[in-house]
Amino acid sequence: MLDRRLNSAWTADHDLFRRRPKAQLVRTEQFSRNPGVVNAIDDGTVSVFCYRADINKTMRPPYSSVSATSGRVHVPVDLRFLFTAWESDAEAELRLIGFTLLTLEANPILTGPLLHPAGRWSPGETIELVNEDLITEDVLRTFETLGTDFRLSISYIARVVRLDLDADTLAPDVVTAIAGSTPSAVPS
Repeated sequence: MLDRRLNSAWTADHDLFRRRPKAQLVRTEQFSRNPGVVNAIDDGTVSVFCYRADINKTMRPPYSSVSATSGRVHVPVDLRFLFTAWESDAEAELRLIGFTLLTLEANPILTGPLLHPAGRWSPGETIELVNEDLITEDVLRTFETLGTDFRLSISYIARVVRLDLDADTLAPDVVTAIAGSTPSAVPS
């Protein structure tokens, strides 16, 4: 959803860049710049990398109580995304990150058509995008772990993403029934 949001914004303002930029939702192995990597990140791209998912501790108790009465399991999740500029020079990277910041801050609340249709969102549901302060050491450690050189990046939290599942989907079917036995006290 965030890559779609950025890509739709760039259709109108691509004249700020040498070529039309793109946003790409990526996995860990795509950070490699080796030519043989499938779907490697190209220059002119802002990668959207979900590097962490956490249960939202503030919303968990209310959702647990709703789950107990609704027959559905509700799990509130915060998703942490790293947006990284991939370009051949520093000025172009700054333009990519700047435009990413402007786009995300222009609509920090995602709702309605901005949410992915596979989520089966209820009317009025929203996801809030909040800039996350990462210390430089954390960002450097992330790039070291990914096995690539440091790139200009910003981090955002998408909160609260609610995961739902019917409770009976989790419970196994009863396959054995025992008839005629009842618990009783043993006479002494």
